[in-house]
Amino acid sequence: MTRRKKSHQSSHGSANRPRFWGRHAVAAALDNPDRRVLKAWATQEATTFMNFPPEVILTRAEVTDLARLVPNDAPHQGVVIEVEPLEDLWLGDLLSEADEKATLLVLDQVTDPHNVGAILRSAAAFGAIGIVTQDRHSPPEGGALAKAASGALERVPWVRVVNLARALDEMEEAGFWRIGLAGDAKSTLGEALGPKRVALVLGAEGPGMRQNVRDHCDALAKLPITDAVESLNVSNAAAIALYAAAEAGK
Repeated sequence: MTRRKKSHQSSHGSANRPRFWGRHAVAAALDNPDRRVLKAWATQEATTFMNFPPEVILTRAEVTDLARLVPNDAPHQGVVIEVEPLEDLWLGDLLSEADEKATLLVLDQVTDPHNVGAILRSAAAFGAIGIVTQDRHSPPEGGALAKAASGALERVPWVRVVNLARALDEMEEAGFWRIGLAGDAKSTLGEALGPKRVALVLGAEGPGMRQNVRDHCDALAKLPITDAVESLNVSNAAAIALYAAAEAGK
């Protein structure tokens, strides 16, 4: 499995060399031994509290200069870095290292970087062992995603696979109970939870999970929300599902 990369460059970085901004995202990247930071731009104030390694090319910049390095005046908080994407991870390695009690998140065509970033943050908060996405239907590492993840991009393993249905088969072989979240399900998530190893499968807002992905789940479940809202944002649904799985596993 390889990560597809774009070759073009832009003022906001590229898929080969994305730019991150914001203190939490940058600090986590600098602290991650697996992350290679290539360049950094920072205000004088930011350089006093950010721990830039000596090998990183550092440029002192004004706030207005930094605004040109990020899209749409993103909240850079005085610091921007250019990095190399993390090395690809293999699903088999992640599954083989899983504890007897483990929660894994599977995202089917969730493409919004803010949602994926927020889901990574929730995954870190509730101790999920990682997230799995399909390579063609997920966002690349990028500044908006890293900012939304607030450092969790560096801490939560993210596996990209070619075929999500095949990956779900591999999870079954590793002893994971696969629960697909669907609004039309008869059972609630609390009723579907049980086994200590669980893979929570969430689809994109609107279309939800694709049929082939649904067919590879052991159970379908819904969150017990009221009729006041039709559905929840996928990142909110993921956070609730992760909390429920964490409580059920105690």
